[in-house]
Amino acid sequence: MLHQLEVKTGIHMKIKDKNVLITGSSDRVGRIIALTLAQHGANIIIHYHSNKDKALGTKSEISKLGRNVIAVQGDLSERSDWLSIKNDILRNLDQIDVLINNAAIFYPTPFFDSREEDWDNFMNVNLKSVYLGSQIIGEEMVKQGAGKIINIADVSGETIWPGYIPYCVSKAGVIALTKGLAKVLAPNVTVNCIAPGTVLLAKDYDENEEEKLIQRTPLKRIGSPQDIANTALFLIEGSDFITGAVLKVDGGRTIGD
Repeated sequence: MLHQLEVKTGIHMKIKDKNVLITGSSDRVGRIIALTLAQHGANIIIHYHSNKDKALGTKSEISKLGRNVIAVQGDLSERSDWLSIKNDILRNLDQIDVLINNAAIFYPTPFFDSREEDWDNFMNVNLKSVYLGSQIIGEEMVKQGAGKIINIADVSGETIWPGYIPYCVSKAGVIALTKGLAKVLAPNVTVNCIAPGTVLLAKDYDENEEEKLIQRTPLKRIGSPQDIANTALFLIEGSDFITGAVLKVDGGRTIGD
């Protein structure tokens, strides 16, 4: 005789009317994530460090979609700035439902030409910021009894690029931090990681180099910021039984030839 299994399920999160903080969301991938989630009904908190004009431009676009939107400013490598950001948000909104740690810097660092300052910059902006934000906002989520954190890493966190070692190590740290946070913040807060491949080419990228990259990618195209935004949407709405995961969004590039 078959016995029925009692399956326990969490409270399924729908993005409509949820409050989503996206770091580094005035431009590029962060902006597309913000617009996509707003289009699906989320209230958006745009974060910027120095580019106020672009942040206000993104805020205006989201306002036209009829969603609540606020902009916050801060240096994410500073605990005091994170606390100010949290307080600013909670003065305007009742809680923070989703944190997307997207802000990052990226530039080449040939090993013997790289400086200690480069190492510190990558660790502070790309890794320390995720640690502090997840600690400060994650604590609020634990108090709420629910929340989702999504960290944006990079496939290079596992496949190290020799000319970008400090960047790659910072993203490897984000992946490790994601796995640790998933344990610490369970059971009511999920923590996952998106590891993009190439989704925006550098301005000086050669057409021949681009074609070679496409041919080495099983899906035969370069990714786009929209691919990352769609994955973030899935992690928010698609399942409440995924935590500690690293989702590679790279067109299959890292599975090898």
